Amino acid sequence: MELWLDAASGNGGILHPHPADRVLLAAGDGVPDWVDSALFACEDGRILDSSTTPVGVHVDISDAAGQDAAKSMVGLASWIVLTTGDWQMIPLENIVAAAQGTGTQLVARIDTSQAIRGAAFALETGVDGLLLPANQSEIWADAQIIAAERLATQSEGEEGILEGESEIASLEIISIEDGGVGDRVCVDLTSILEVGEGLLIGSAANALVLVHGETLESEFVPPRPFRVNAGAVHAYVLMADGSTKYLSELMAGDSVAVCSPSGIVRSAIIGRMKIESRPFILLRYGHSESGVRGQIFLQQAETVRLISPLGDMPSVTSVEAGDILLGFIGTSARHIGQNVLSIAEEH
Repeated sequence: MELWLDAASGNGGILHPHPADRVLLAAGDGVPDWVDSALFACEDGRILDSSTTPVGVHVDISDAAGQDAAKSMVGLASWIVLTTGDWQMIPLENIVAAAQGTGTQLVARIDTSQAIRGAAFALETGVDGLLLPANQSEIWADAQIIAAERLATQSEGEEGILEGESEIASLEIISIEDGGVGDRVCVDLTSILEVGEGLLIGSAANALVLVHGETLESEFVPPRPFRVNAGAVHAYVLMADGSTKYLSELMAGDSVAVCSPSGIVRSAIIGRMKIESRPFILLRYGHSESGVRGQIFLQQAETVRLISPLGDMPSVTSVEAGDILLGFIGTSARHIGQNVLSIAEEH
């Protein structure tokens, strides 16, 4: 995590040297002799390097419009300097989540020592730099300490944390309970599901179970081979881009990840959502190797089926504690549906 000196804040006085990785000056300012790496802030929000090449932008994310503006620059700008308002952590977390894996690096403007740790460890990954005020030695001392702490926590590196997340896992049913009555979502796709395919769904994004499509014949109801009876509105579903969404957030035109028992994933477009009040069964399940546990509320109906490692497709009304189901165990926490480069429990 870099420490930047804010020499463009207009606070006046004589600038004293700090152990800064970069110094941010105002456009047109002279560069002090002791500055090795200078950047220049323009009134239009651009940030230039010493050759006047744009390398970043400054965005005020104190309101929703500012957050949207910052998100629109993710993946385009090398650096985004963020200024927060009364709400600091939630806006920072939103942008940190959006910037994961894009190549855009984030710098948080810091005004008090109390704000340093939150920015440095936002979503446990933190921003890439802190913009610190000039001539405030206490803030600089605190920032150096916290930067060293973060370096220590990341000493094992982040390589490979997202690898292998598409692998299908075996989940053991721990208990089966009455789930009461709630709002159930049927996801109707614009394409036909094959027998064995379904959606990965669950109440926690790191522990999803494979819910089978309504593709099987029955003497009581005709198949709906475009439909997955996906469960309660609060549940997560894996999207085609690897993110997750709540079932209640899905819209026509969204792309979900359709998964087979072998782990083959393809995308499918949602045609409509069908939400109705229905009785639920609550399944609790666990993954023996990782110790991760999850749960899912599914409609109490014989047409709602799951998938076993043997290829069977038992109804949710017939499974028992100890049965094994296919699902997905994630290795990364998520924030607003997006992967965070950290092994953490979903919250």
